[in-house]
Amino acid sequence: MALIEVLRWLHVIGAAVLLGTGAGIAFFMVMAHRTGDSKIIAHVTQTVVAADYLFTATAAVAQPITGIALARQTGWPLSEGWMAASIGLYVLIGVFWLPVVWIQTQICRIATCAAYSGLELGPDYHRLFRIWFLCGVPAFTAMLAIFWLMVARPHFQLW
Repeated sequence: MALIEVLRWLHVIGAAVLLGTGAGIAFFMVMAHRTGDSKIIAHVTQTVVAADYLFTATAAVAQPITGIALARQTGWPLSEGWMAASIGLYVLIGVFWLPVVWIQTQICRIATCAAYSGLELGPDYHRLFRIWFLCGVPAFTAMLAIFWLMVARPHFQLW
């Protein structure tokens, strides 16, 4: 198998992991939140945080490495419109993802404390969940846009 094929395969796998893990995490977080049960929320957020560190973070580091290597191997300049837009959107996703990981950790802490103390989830939990959800919308939309750009590779100039 040629280097370019290996790089393309790794890049596609990484993209699938990012999209799949992101969608899965969002689904399970929302479903846990809807229960209002602090024990369920605590358990799900523990799993979600672990998945983010294990899968999302690993793929997030691999994507630019494989993407840049793939661009070099194929001769595509990083300044090509669709590629530059993808890179910009990737950075935007990172800007939203980093706070989301911190928020998930805080939600887990709050839910765990509520579960062990028998108290209700307070306003801090609900505020953090709303912020988490609002951060997810542009990040997920940007991820879908990157997928479209990578598949369609439309020709345009950004500058």
